[in-house]
Parts: sequence; C-alpha cells; structure tokens
Amino acid sequence: MLNLERYTKEFRYNLKLAYPVIIGLLGHTLVQLVDNIMVGQLGTAELAAISLGNSFIFIAMSIGIGFSTAITPLVAEADSSGQPKEIKSAFTNGLVWCVFLGLILALLVYQSKSILFYMGQPAEVVELAFPYLKWVSISLFPLIVFQAIKQLTDGLSMTRIPMYATLFANIVNVVINYVLIFGMWGFPKLGIVGAAFGTLASRVAMVFVLWFLLTRSSKARYFVTQLNFSDVRKKMLKKLFSLGFPSAFQMLFEVSFFTAAVWVCGMIGKNAQAANQIALNLSSMTFMVAMGLGVVATIRVGNQKGKKQFRSLRDIAHSIFLVTLILDIIFAIFFIAFNEFLPSVYLDNSQGLDVVEVIQIASTLLWVSAFFQIFDGAQVVALGALRALHDVNIPTLITFIAYGLVGFPISFYLGLHTSLEATGVWIGLLSGLVVSSIMLYIRFYFKT
Repeated sequence: MLNLERYTKEFRYNLKLAYPVIIGLLGHTLVQLVDNIMVGQLGTAELAAISLGNSFIFIAMSIGIGFSTAITPLVAEADSSGQPKEIKSAFTNGLVWCVFLGLILALLVYQSKSILFYMGQPAEVVELAFPYLKWVSISLFPLIVFQAIKQLTDGLSMTRIPMYATLFANIVNVVINYVLIFGMWGFPKLGIVGAAFGTLASRVAMVFVLWFLLTRSSKARYFVTQLNFSDVRKKMLKKLFSLGFPSAFQMLFEVSFFTAAVWVCGMIGKNAQAANQIALNLSSMTFMVAMGLGVVATIRVGNQKGKKQFRSLRDIAHSIFLVTLILDIIFAIFFIAFNEFLPSVYLDNSQGLDVVEVIQIASTLLWVSAFFQIFDGAQVVALGALRALHDVNIPTLITFIAYGLVGFPISFYLGLHTSLEATGVWIGLLSGLVVSSIMLYIRFYFKT
C-alpha cells in the first residue's frame, strides 16, 4: 500500500520555500500580462505585434536563464556542506558567464529585428513589432544579470529577497506603461513602444534593488560584496559550462517550441496569433507555479545530494511531483470553467468582429491548455530534480526529441494543413509535453 504520508509531510516546507520563487517568477510574467492587457486596448494588431516581438526575446532569454540555472545546484550543495568559498566561487564565475551571455544575446536580438520582414507575418503586425523589439532587446542584459544573482539566492534557500525586487519592478512597469502607452500626465502617446520602455526600466530596477537588498543581508553580504574577479577559475568556468550549456538548450528547445506556435499562428492570421498570445500568457502564469516548484526540486535535491542522504532525496522529489500534480489539476479545472471569460479581459469588446473571433479562438485553446498543465508541471519538476543530480545531457536530448521531433511536426501539420488551425497548433504543444514529461520522469526514476 502506498504510504502518502512520506510525501505529504514535506508539502508545507516545499510550499514555504516555493511561494516566494513562484511570486518572483509570476512577476516576470506579470510584466508581460500588464503589457498585453494595456496594449490589447489599442487593438488586435498591436497585441499580435507584442507576441511576435517577444517571440525573439523569449528565445534569447531562454538561453541566458537556462544557463544561469547551473549556479543553483552548485550553491545548494556547497551550502548544505558548509563551504562558503565554493559558494562565492560558483556565483562569481556564474556571474561572469551571465554578463557575457547577456551582452551577446542583447546584441544578437537587436541586430536580428530586420528578420521580422521575411517571416511571412501580417504586414501591419511587423510594422508595429519592429520598434518594440528594438528597445526590449536591450532589456535582455539586465534580466540575465538579475537571473545570475537570483540563482545564488535560490541556492542559499533565500527565496524571498528576489520576490521583493520583482514586485518593485512590476510597480515600475505598470506606472511607465500607463504613462507612455496612453500618453498620460503630459507624456507622449507611444503605444507599444511605451510598453517596451516600461519593460526595460523594470528590468534595470530589478537588478539594483536585488543587489541592494543582498548587501543588507548578513547571510548573503559576503557573496555579493568585494567580488574578486581574480577568483575566476578555468575549472569552475568549465564546470558551470558543462551544467549550464545543456540546461540552456533544454530551455531553448521548450521556448522555441512555444515560440514556433506564435509564428505558425501568425501564418494562419493576426487573430489566431493574438488568440495564441492570450492563451500562452495565461498558461505561462500557471506554468510559473510549476517552475517555482522545479526550482525547489533543484534546491532540495541538491541539499540532500550534498549531505549524501539519497533515500530522503527521492522521497522529497516525489513529494514535489505530487504537490505539483495537485495544483496543476486545480489550474486545469479553472481554465475549463473560465475559458470564455479569461480571454475577454485582454481586449476591448467594442472593437468589433476581430475581437469576437480572437476570444472564440482563445477560449478553445484554453481547453487544450487545461490538459497540458499537468504534463508541463511534471516535466519542469523532473528537469529541476535531474539538474540537481548534475544530469543534464540526456534530459537535453529528451527535450529535443519531445519538442523537435514529436511536438513541432504535429503543430505544423495540424495548424497549417487541417481545419483545426490554432487548435491544431496547441494539440501539437500538448503532444510534445506528454512525451517530455513521461521520458523525464522515467529518467529520474532510474537515476535514483
């Protein structure tokens, strides 16, 4: 008989550790939510333009954030075994990597904006997306630097401090958006370019607020002050690269998979693309809950690995799987119950037939999203646990197979060659997540 108490007894601590991470991650998504809702009042073409512009940002962001996750398991292991010098070394070397990646990725996205004109997307959407992407690309640098610092705090189980920085950044974003999108208080009306300025300002604010708070923390001050870059060592850089590079590709494959849905929906039409953006934004908010629990899996499994307590390591991981499953079932029910109401929040219903069609498409997509909540949560927690075990190469191959060889071909075919259109694209997304979650859990089962 299954003894659930072995797992449920860990729920309280797991959730206590997870909720600040979840709120912090939701803060990043909330920036997009605020942008989408405010810009959605301007029209469906403007909403589709933000979707198209952010598709480039998300691909680059996935590489930087994915790479930064290599810092967390190294810090968590060193923290549990009482090695502060190893913690500082992991952070310093990880920060160097992230600064370098942030600069390169921001430059690449900035230079790639002209590609928008050759992607077969609606012309009015491309014209609006071009100036938006130009400014948001610059925000990649502070975002990836922030992630490097955040991975340190996660590894130290100090999950609240990044939450405060992210909440402050969201206030900055809302205020600047309101002022510049709509031209309030005497400022010019910049439309979606105003949303780009709000995103850039909020991400710069995040870095400074997080750094300031950590310098006031007795536990973290040593690690973020008096950084000695002569401490940058080839051995640690190589170790971070061996963990971070595959992790970056794991996230890249998943984000590219979902970004491809934006492009395929754009080939169907601007209304399908706008509806996809609404469903994707809502789904990403619930995904952040699972992603936060995935971070907890990395922290707690890394701690147990550092202590060499392998039996409890597996129980703790299964506890996180179970609580994620329960929460994702609740989200699935929520999406089904409110599948028509939720899309209407994003748009001005007085704008005519385009709005009606977008809401109809998005409400159908939320039905599919309800089912893939469960599989999306399972795969991200499995990835977090495997990352703590320094197992990154095989999981990267699994994500490539699931998304590149299974999910995307199904999305492409059903979206462009059947009457399912946008719904077919999302059935492909669901297929990839099902394969990924099953294979990653099997991998974790055999590794432990």
